[in-house]
Amino acid sequence: MINQAHFLAALGAEGVEFFTGVPDSYLNGFCNHLLENVPGSRHIIAANEGNAIAIAAGYYFSTNTVPLVYMQNSGMGNTLNPLMSLADKNVYSVPLILLIGWRGEPSTGDWPQHETQGIVTTKLLDMLDIPYVIAPDDDAELASQVRWAVAKAKSDKCAVAIIGRKGVFASEKKANIKDDKYPLCREDAIEAALNALPKDTIYSATTGRATRELYFLRERRGEGHDCDFLNVGSMGHASSVALGIAVANKHRNVVCLDGDAAAIMHMGAFAMASKVDVPNFIHIVLNNGAHESVGGQPSVGQMIDFTQIAKGTGYATASSFVSTREEISAALKELSGKGKAAFLDIRVHKGLNGTLPPLKISHSELIGGLMGELSCKSDF
Repeated sequence: MINQAHFLAALGAEGVEFFTGVPDSYLNGFCNHLLENVPGSRHIIAANEGNAIAIAAGYYFSTNTVPLVYMQNSGMGNTLNPLMSLADKNVYSVPLILLIGWRGEPSTGDWPQHETQGIVTTKLLDMLDIPYVIAPDDDAELASQVRWAVAKAKSDKCAVAIIGRKGVFASEKKANIKDDKYPLCREDAIEAALNALPKDTIYSATTGRATRELYFLRERRGEGHDCDFLNVGSMGHASSVALGIAVANKHRNVVCLDGDAAAIMHMGAFAMASKVDVPNFIHIVLNNGAHESVGGQPSVGQMIDFTQIAKGTGYATASSFVSTREEISAALKELSGKGKAAFLDIRVHKGLNGTLPPLKISHSELIGGLMGELSCKSDF
């Protein structure tokens, strides 16, 4: 594990003064060090990784300094368009340092949703002609790599990547930041929704803790998993999966259990509510204002008015966010009768349930159970 202060100092010595990206568990030590030591005007947690590339480009155009963009390798897909059509040497030649957490590194073991991404990480960089180094767990060697990377980015006016293996840029212990701003935790809010809606409701749970919490709530309640889709990867797309299910199953409720940072990542999906006739679709955002699963870094979830945004894109909404079991139950019953896609912002407090075991599942069995449930009762 490197010394985060030394790494930040090495970047600063080479003129890197601006940072943006999406937090990652493999980079959470560095991300949290940035939060504590870099002013907000020079560190922006972005909506998604492509957004971060564009923000960094704008900063470069204004200052002629090399910015750093951090991400998990699963977010590399979001960067492809701006890397190739904005920052590329054939377009605006933007020098960037990319700090990439290497989930799914071959032969190291990881969850299935990271396996393919881990294999193709270096291949993607090769295809994009982006030079890269794999960071050592050594401060002096890493400082040397930083000097090379920044010099290369400046001389060739290109992106250069530093790849972070597990443990190199992480905190010694993942933060579990708790507060008492709202009465319910995310798990409480999910159970309140389960209690308020019909037993045959289909749920699409977003990546991160929501999938684990839904899974183990079902176990505890003895309910089985055939009505659940666990979106263990593809952050920001759980609501779109739910929308596709709702289109084909209009005779039963379909609910997305989204996260605030996940919903923000691909907020364009909100606009589909005004385009598709899905009166059976309810989009819930479990809003704790944090990237909780990867280290607790803040999101803007509780700084924006999700309800007004959703209303403006065509959803039926409650009058405001809700935060108690009684409010959740009343709001869901009201929204279920609106005759159009509906949205609910549920404010919850931060804090992880440390007693939940890892989510060790068979993806083929889970999706087989869901597809079997849907095929025998779908509209097609």
